[in-house]
Amino acid sequence: MKYFLCAAFVLGLMLTGCSTSNFQSGKNSNLTHGGVQLYLKKGVTTQTDVLEKFGAPNVSTLDAQGNEVWTYQKHASVSKESGSYGTIIILGGSTSGSESSSKTMTLIIKFDAQKIVTDFNSMYSSF
Repeated sequence: MKYFLCAAFVLGLMLTGCSTSNFQSGKNSNLTHGGVQLYLKKGVTTQTDVLEKFGAPNVSTLDAQGNEVWTYQKHASVSKESGSYGTIIILGGSTSGSESSSKTMTLIIKFDAQKIVTDFNSMYSSF
């Protein structure tokens, strides 16, 4: 009976795994595809509105007509690690693994001379 309980305990330890998820996100936490569609309206949204919702842009440039173009980029990395360990005097074992993925959101906003949104485009990639 002692042997059976000891074996069951060791087997339980070996099958028990732990999983953690580490999400690291840059600034501009409102910068999502849904947020872009909800907040930005051509001919209505001002630069001040954009600053309040998304913060300062990563890059600010001028187009050929001298109008401002703001670029936002948000990058997130998600990693999951799991492992299980079991050790007894004679018997030992361990397994572990990890998985990671990256997501990037890019938003380009064009403003007119009155600092109102004239056009915007968002791109999302995941790998």
